[in-house]
Amino acid sequence: MSVSALKSAVIPTSETQQRKDVAALLVDPKIKRQIALALPQHMTAERFARVALTELRRNPILAQCEPASFLGAIMLASQLGLEPGGALGHAYLVPYRNRKTEKLEVQFILGFQGMIELARRSGHIKSIEARAVYEGDEFHCKFGLESELIHKPDWENPNRTQADKLRFAYAVAHLKDGGVQFEVMSRLEIEAARAQSKAASDGPWSTHFEQMARKTVIRRLFKYLPVSIEIARAVEVDETADRGESQRLEDEVINIDIAAPKQIEAASEAQGAAQ
Repeated sequence: MSVSALKSAVIPTSETQQRKDVAALLVDPKIKRQIALALPQHMTAERFARVALTELRRNPILAQCEPASFLGAIMLASQLGLEPGGALGHAYLVPYRNRKTEKLEVQFILGFQGMIELARRSGHIKSIEARAVYEGDEFHCKFGLESELIHKPDWENPNRTQADKLRFAYAVAHLKDGGVQFEVMSRLEIEAARAQSKAASDGPWSTHFEQMARKTVIRRLFKYLPVSIEIARAVEVDETADRGESQRLEDEVINIDIAAPKQIEAASEAQGAAQ
């Protein structure tokens, strides 16, 4: 069954239609069969369910969000091969209140380690890294015909533990053809990017400033790299979240705004009879 067929099978017929609890939904055999048809080869429906249930336990508020947006966010993470949450920091699922509908939705947030992982998989990039420069570090940058970037951090510098002492962030990519591309952002440029975010005063910008600075400069560097369609898509979704807008993952990915099991079963049988 195609994603479009699945979409038509699971859209509810009315706003008041009974929805299943997301956790119960993930283990429903009928739903799992439909989900399996839309997942990439490296992700099974069982693995999909385990990842989703783990995220629900970590953040119970996710269970209060629209089921379609939750499943859409998990589906996007699966298609990208990035497991949300955990120590890897590849991606995160964050509750978001849609101001237009006043409903809670789930947003897919791409971590800077996830961006690096996707870049490495593109087939064009040998290595990529992002660093922060603190007050007291030796740092030199020159652009032109002979571009140059030198950073000698002072590992004993106490400023390295203070976010307000961060002065620059940079990212460097070594391409498989031997080329090197790098991007540098000053503190002023980083703060300007932060100001455009709807979560400028809270969230990771407040708790993990260095990681957000590194992610911001990597995202800018991506514009000059031979990245894949999946990377471009992931960055686009992440920028939408940064602007505080609804990602509409239920439309973009799979749209499992869950109907009653009988409706799904009937739609599946109808398609089977037509084939």
